[in-house]
Amino acid sequence: MKVALLGPIAWRTPPRAYGPWEQIVSLLAEGLVARGVDVTLFASLDSVTAARLDGVVERPYNEDSGYDGRVWEAIHVAHCYARSGEFDLVHNNLDWLPLAMSDFCRTRLVTTVHGFCSPAILPAYQRADSAFVSISDADRGPGLDYAATIYHGIDVRQFPFVAAPGETLVAFGRIHPDKGTADAIRIVRAAGRRLLICGPVHDERYHAEEVLPLVDGDTVVYGGNVGPQQRAEILGNAAALLHPIGFAEPFGLSVVEAMACGTPVVAYPLGSMPEVVDPGVTGFLATSVADAVAILDDALKLDRVQVRARALERFSADRMVDDYLRLYERLLR
Repeated sequence: MKVALLGPIAWRTPPRAYGPWEQIVSLLAEGLVARGVDVTLFASLDSVTAARLDGVVERPYNEDSGYDGRVWEAIHVAHCYARSGEFDLVHNNLDWLPLAMSDFCRTRLVTTVHGFCSPAILPAYQRADSAFVSISDADRGPGLDYAATIYHGIDVRQFPFVAAPGETLVAFGRIHPDKGTADAIRIVRAAGRRLLICGPVHDERYHAEEVLPLVDGDTVVYGGNVGPQQRAEILGNAAALLHPIGFAEPFGLSVVEAMACGTPVVAYPLGSMPEVVDPGVTGFLATSVADAVAILDDALKLDRVQVRARALERFSADRMVDDYLRLYERLLR
């Protein structure tokens, strides 16, 4: 089987720090190669992979201001499609743009929808001859025929178990109202605990007005954007992960990564969270700041061994790769 993985070029594959789509594409590429699949990864040319690497940009456009992302993503897709006849299938991980250009793909097209951002992109989906994969049942777009739901997986070796964490709670993800950073601060202040915030600032005004004034460097600390090694250390040493999201989360990689370390999660029940968090086993779902404060002690008493065991059972990269390989084989039959 010859597979083209069409990845994003916003960040390197795998990412140096932030880059959830790139992280998943990397794990899938390495897993497929390990199973004997002939994989060509279309990504930025500084990417690191055991697959064949092809692309049009030397560096990701978010790391090199010389690239206009809109222009080079189009050139990137066109370059992949120009070679598409060489493959049994092209697996698109670049959202709507490859769908809008799908008439130029000369083989079977599979698209993982890494987050259905808006009904406004539906015309690109509706015109494309592609099999669609959702990353949670909650994230399925209206009126689309999905071939499968395949939950993301993580490299569990990168997230070792921590039996005896510290007392600090963690909020992990981009600083944005969608991620509920300010609510996480409200929860820890009401609970009389300490919070470490990690992630890139994606909403400057929200950060300046609602987050930064509450960051005192003592009870509330901002740790910035962190890389893969720091992620594991921070999530593993956390007493719990707070995930009080304000939007329908398509999946939530940091939630799964925390659970793989044995760290329980307190999240709001939006989007995929009821599918990802097993209440009473890996964490709890809270409906408000007050509710999160009330159940926090119960979350901290959860068995971290069981938290990790459930995460490894449901969200390993091996399971994800196996699911995609079965889908490829089914579609090609």
